Amino acid sequence: MSVVAVIDAGGANFGSVCYALERLGATPVVVRDADGLRGMQRVILPGVGAAACAMALLRERGFVEVLPTLGVPLLGICLGMQLLFESSAEGEVGCLGLLPGRVHKLQGSTGLRVPHMGWNGLEPLRPSPLLDGIEGDAHAYFVHGYAAPVTDDCVAACTHGERFAAMVQRGRVAGAQFHPERSASVGARLLANFMEWNP
Repeated sequence: MSVVAVIDAGGANFGSVCYALERLGATPVVVRDADGLRGMQRVILPGVGAAACAMALLRERGFVEVLPTLGVPLLGICLGMQLLFESSAEGEVGCLGLLPGRVHKLQGSTGLRVPHMGWNGLEPLRPSPLLDGIEGDAHAYFVHGYAAPVTDDCVAACTHGERFAAMVQRGRVAGAQFHPERSASVGARLLANFMEWNP
């Protein structure tokens, strides 16, 4: 296992992500500005909260300019995954633009609450090293009210009233809408796969 930068983008979950990485034998380093990314072998962008606030913080701390130029694997988690896309309907904000598409608000329906909270099944769509060892009927833990579209970059989908991207990957950029740090063995396997991933 290697050293991994965990970006503090103002979300409350970066601590639990660090603990999950430590349990795997990795060495997480909390990074609060873009200079802290120098020399890092991998980067994780976790996030809980609102897209506009998170993007403002990333911009203020210099990440917006640096993240698109990184030559190392990058994993966005929950809001962090949504920020990888071009824009979000949450606050009508432009995002990092590393993946094409716009994040939209989940539509609730009778018997389905929004935010989507709890365990839900993953639907693998195409092979990815990040899915190695994760069974086709695997479940993960979600907490979100906005979602990314199912595009060619989507490697696993999920359905909560509508189908949305649960995991994405394009080149060295990847994301998980669910919380791997709260998804038991499935989440641990995803993080372990990411730590060994060499795109």
